[in-house]
Amino acid sequence: MFFTKNRQLVRWIIIIASFAIISLILWNTYTFFQKFKDEERAKMAIWSAAQVEFQRGLLTDDVNPLITKIISSDSLTPKIVINKDKQINTVNINEKRINDSTYINNLIIEFEQQNKPIELSYIDPNTNKKVNIGNLYYGDSDILNKLKYYPLALLLIIFLFAFVVYFFYRSSKIAAQNKLWSGMAKETAHQIGTPLSSLIGWAEILKTENVNPEYILEIEKDIDRLQTITERFSKIGSLPTLKKTDIVKETQDTYDYLKTRSSKLINFNLKLPEQPIYVNLNPQLYSWTIENLVKNAIDAMKGKGDLTIVITQLENNVKINIIDTGKGLTKSQFKSVFEPGYTTKKRGWGLGLSLARRIVKDFHGGKIKVAQSQIDKGTIMQIALKTV
Repeated sequence: MFFTKNRQLVRWIIIIASFAIISLILWNTYTFFQKFKDEERAKMAIWSAAQVEFQRGLLTDDVNPLITKIISSDSLTPKIVINKDKQINTVNINEKRINDSTYINNLIIEFEQQNKPIELSYIDPNTNKKVNIGNLYYGDSDILNKLKYYPLALLLIIFLFAFVVYFFYRSSKIAAQNKLWSGMAKETAHQIGTPLSSLIGWAEILKTENVNPEYILEIEKDIDRLQTITERFSKIGSLPTLKKTDIVKETQDTYDYLKTRSSKLINFNLKLPEQPIYVNLNPQLYSWTIENLVKNAIDAMKGKGDLTIVITQLENNVKINIIDTGKGLTKSQFKSVFEPGYTTKKRGWGLGLSLARRIVKDFHGGKIKVAQSQIDKGTIMQIALKTV
């Protein structure tokens, strides 16, 4: 019960706790890296001291075996020693490239950026002066290099994990929305179906009575309309069947229906190609989409203006543009108008364009977008479908 009521609070606690754990891991990794680097620096100081003693031992012919062991023990850290005569000696460097002066010079620059060079020097007991015999340039060992990129790898893993969680959450949310869509659509079709059957029966009874046939004809038109709406809702609640259909004819039929039932203050225009254009289509759902777009356009024009439907074919695609002279949209609204519940009207659920996108994108594999819009000048809504 607590988790149900405080789901948002629990979610934030988990997010903050995860962020704290990740921060601690990254901080400890950085601290360990710095300590490891300091230890490597101390090891190089010992190695350089042994190198100095080794050089002095060559002059006196008295070399401590421990010095030799220290010098030969480090097989991980790449080193370059330049003596006072500018002679270069390399340790743990690619043997095939030790004679490549450009490569060695670049390594010296790289090592100098990674670690401060160590001076190889000693105090002459006779003169009590410092004698410089060269400089040690060393780079980071392979272990240190791998450790250096460990936080980046950890961050990448974290981002991938976050993406997977987000993708799973979004997929679950979409699946829940789709389930809700389907349930509402099927229930609506079922609720309409019951009184519709009764209306059909009453229409048949009226035919046997002395009733004006024109009245019965109008009732039958409304019954046909209700049957179309019921069929639409039943299809939106499940995967609809697509068939090869002339989209030009279907657009013409929908246009004719809308024109006769819209305000006379709307100046309708239709620009269609002369030849048919075939696409895989569900006619009922396509007609519903055009109706939603046209009704939105009429609302945007407040029932007065010019509305134009244009169909053009480009290679393997057909584009249907619904153009109005309404109040227009801002660029920030281009995508949000398709979100469920979004509406700029005082009345309505804000589901028309969301439903249109679902029909075009999910059921027909097409695209729907705001192609163009200017405030107080109008909007162009565009549907794009593949031809067959």
